Amino acid sequence: MEEVIKKRRRLTMQYILVVVYIALSISGLVLMKLGGNTGSISMANGDINFGISPISLVGFICYIGSFLLYTRIVVMFDLSYITPICTGIVQVLTLIASKIIFKENFTTQGIIGATIIIIGVILMNWKKV
Repeated sequence: MEEVIKKRRRLTMQYILVVVYIALSISGLVLMKLGGNTGSISMANGDINFGISPISLVGFICYIGSFLLYTRIVVMFDLSYITPICTGIVQVLTLIASKIIFKENFTTQGIIGATIIIIGVILMNWKKV
């Protein structure tokens, strides 16, 4: 019984990490775009200067955090399972965030692509009877 509880807790923690990864990925992308600054690198008097807006910096930090979590997640799950699912979810949620936050237009191709991704994620998680 105790072994089952440990396994369930470990699995729960793994899925929490996936959700945090997805949130950090989308936050990073959205904040970098909101910051509107890709950063600038210059050299003056032998010093290297790097400039970036505060919002873009927070987005960059979120994106680095998502990358670090992703390196942990791919070790925890089967790579052929977790990569398409995480990538698909991030793509669809980024499409939705771009519509809501940036008022970007959905194209027919974007809607068809998102639908195919959603169907693929569902099929990958479909329990075999």
